[in-house]
Amino acid sequence: MGAGKSTVGRFLADKLHYQFLDSDHVIEDKTGATIPMIFDIEGESGFRAREKVAIDDLTQRSEIVLATGGGAILNPENRKNLRSRGFVVYLKSSVDALVQRTRHDRNRPLLQTENPEQVLRKLIEERGPLYEEVADLVIQTEQVSVHRVVKQILDKLAEQKII
Repeated sequence: MGAGKSTVGRFLADKLHYQFLDSDHVIEDKTGATIPMIFDIEGESGFRAREKVAIDDLTQRSEIVLATGGGAILNPENRKNLRSRGFVVYLKSSVDALVQRTRHDRNRPLLQTENPEQVLRKLIEERGPLYEEVADLVIQTEQVSVHRVVKQILDKLAEQKII
């Protein structure tokens, strides 16, 4: 949540000549509703059910770079599909950096609270180990340019003979 998935994903997809997809945007396009609206109407569980279907579909495609919503990792089936069907990169940032990057973003329903920093700490504590478990590559994104992050990913893909 705010680690740079969309920005890095777009640059990486461009370098690979792949299509960039964001699971949240795919869900919004399919439903005609924003993520906050889906949360308001269906709750988090309704959104997560839609997210699971989207990730199952998207992970079966080839030549894409996929950015998932931060909570997608909570679902065991999503973790299995991401891990078995692709190369997973965990873009990791400190809570302080995430607070700064997300402070004005109203499209993050879980952060619409009086203490978003506390929420981010809890989310990282809960999700961090799951990201670590699934990731083929972990990159700390603070103080690192998008181009450097993309180069690290491309180098790892080449090293593993994926590209």
